[in-house]
Amino acid sequence: MAHLLIFGLGYTAGRIAEAVRARGWQVQATGSAGDIAFADRDTVLAAVHNATHILSSVPPDRQSGGDPVLERYGEVVADKPLFYLSSTGVYGDREGAWVDEWTPTIAQSGEGRRNARAEADLAWLNLGARAFRLPGIYGPGRSALDRGQEGKARRIDMPGQVFSRVHVDDIVSGVVAALVQDAPAGAYNLGDDYPCSGNAVTEHACRLLGLPLPPLESLEEANLSEMARGFYAENRRVANGKAKRVLDWQPQYPTYVEGLDFLFSPQAPAGASAPLAFAP
Repeated sequence: MAHLLIFGLGYTAGRIAEAVRARGWQVQATGSAGDIAFADRDTVLAAVHNATHILSSVPPDRQSGGDPVLERYGEVVADKPLFYLSSTGVYGDREGAWVDEWTPTIAQSGEGRRNARAEADLAWLNLGARAFRLPGIYGPGRSALDRGQEGKARRIDMPGQVFSRVHVDDIVSGVVAALVQDAPAGAYNLGDDYPCSGNAVTEHACRLLGLPLPPLESLEEANLSEMARGFYAENRRVANGKAKRVLDWQPQYPTYVEGLDFLFSPQAPAGASAPLAFAP
């Protein structure tokens, strides 16, 4: 029986776990929602021994810059089929240009040798992993609809700034396709078909919610979190053609419009963003 060990059972990996369990797989995981303590080496080693596939969603350590899974367990996971949730941030700023899996990452090119995510991405690929490079992730409870309802919607006045994004369900379908097909090792971009400005997404969410559009602000005026400011520091369009060709994957939500419309609909799953009563 197929047995998946997940390092880091978070928002996205938890949904991957649900999807493979529905296919009859056994799943074990570390993390606050998992059944294994990451630091319990004996239990982790036993789980690695039993696993047929290993997935890590653990980000690099912000202080040391190292990958916690590879630092602690790299020597024992190396001979298993490996899957890693990475980030399209490994491409750095491309001034709005398209990138694909053949675009050198900032770790490969030397532009960002101190970028922990890019270094971790390269380390997993060097072990023969399938690295899924993910742009901005949205889904139930984590979308522009939620920011609008919480009064946190922003429009940033940065003409020409674009992002790629992906609905969490489309990540799940791409990763599951790779797992069940024993996909070739290498990088895969899982993003939707329509890179665009963050303002366009905010504006559509506000229309669905019946909210006035937030004013245009400069980046300094918006008082964004460090993570959000990081998005605006980079400008690129992420191509997803390889995942479509190799994995026979198609995003269920090819643009933010389909994704937000579903989250707002009565058919959205429990915990989704819609439709909620809102008093302006």
